[in-house]
Amino acid sequence: MSDKKYVLSKLSLSRLEGVHPNLVQIVKRAIQITDQDFMVVEGVRTREQCMINWGKGRTAAQCKARGIAEKYAQPTLAKVTSLSDPFASKHVKGHAVDLVPWQIDWNDLTKFKAISIAMKQAAKDLGISMAWGGDWKSFKDYPHYELV
Repeated sequence: MSDKKYVLSKLSLSRLEGVHPNLVQIVKRAIQITDQDFMVVEGVRTREQCMINWGKGRTAAQCKARGIAEKYAQPTLAKVTSLSDPFASKHVKGHAVDLVPWQIDWNDLTKFKAISIAMKQAAKDLGISMAWGGDWKSFKDYPHYELV
């Protein structure tokens, strides 16, 4: 992989607090071998963040039907989760992380794919099963990695 050496920032490391140790190992190995610098944007997710995320792309009525306060409804935004249960995210138990390229460019999928190459190689090197949201069939979640 790369001759460049990247390291996780203090902010990224703080966002790994509470994340399952196996996933932390994968992320730490991936930053050493990546061709694309990246940062951790989310590890463990709070109930509040679950409600914020679930409300994106949904109406007040849809939120209310799932027990989410109507104030979280943001129907004009794109959906960021396909989960039917707002609290079923693997982030809640620390079994998922979201990684983005540094410098952040949400529209350059080649950068997200470069991160996925390093993450998949790190998981393989460590013998840990992991899935990438970019490989999902129905809903693409390019920043997302989770233990399986």
